[in-house]
Amino acid sequence: MKPLSPSQRRIHQAALRLFAEKGVSQVNISDLAQEAGVARGTIYNNVENMEQLFKQVASQLSKEMHERISKSFADLQDPAERLASGIRLFIRRTHEEPQWGAFLSRFAMSDASLREMLSSQATSDLLSGLQAGRYSFRQEQLIAVISLVASATLGAIFLVIEGLKTWREAGSDTAELVLRSLGIEEEEARRVATTDLPALAPLG
Repeated sequence: MKPLSPSQRRIHQAALRLFAEKGVSQVNISDLAQEAGVARGTIYNNVENMEQLFKQVASQLSKEMHERISKSFADLQDPAERLASGIRLFIRRTHEEPQWGAFLSRFAMSDASLREMLSSQATSDLLSGLQAGRYSFRQEQLIAVISLVASATLGAIFLVIEGLKTWREAGSDTAELVLRSLGIEEEEARRVATTDLPALAPLG
């Protein structure tokens, strides 16, 4: 993944905040320059148009989160623990970075790279868990199960954004219910969903 320059990173961070708040079509060059704290010329030098910028921001966000999740799971072997931790890491990051969560909540189902971010790690853990007999669902149900995991995670993110649940409550409840839907017994699902959560690995 090609690293962003300092100016590009400021523009991307500003765009994420503005897109989450206003939507893509309502953001203009002046808004972006002001939010990023850069000159309009810097925006023109780095941004082709808002639609293209949105795609770049979504793609970069997806790649970064996928990289950080993968590193965070280096010591986790159990597919159920990995799946539960992945769900909870997304929800905890929403608490720590509300505008990141708001961006994801608004666009995750309509953008391919964001959908990939939500589903890629989960797919691996679901397949390995199924093959190991950890989960109970039919192979042909995989796409529906991936959708269930992604939808449940986004629902929990919404609860945190709206202040209806703490990230710990939303994360543990969602992870437990997802595991139970996959055939994990209630007591074990609760244990896995409330175990100590690994830190989200930094970039680089």
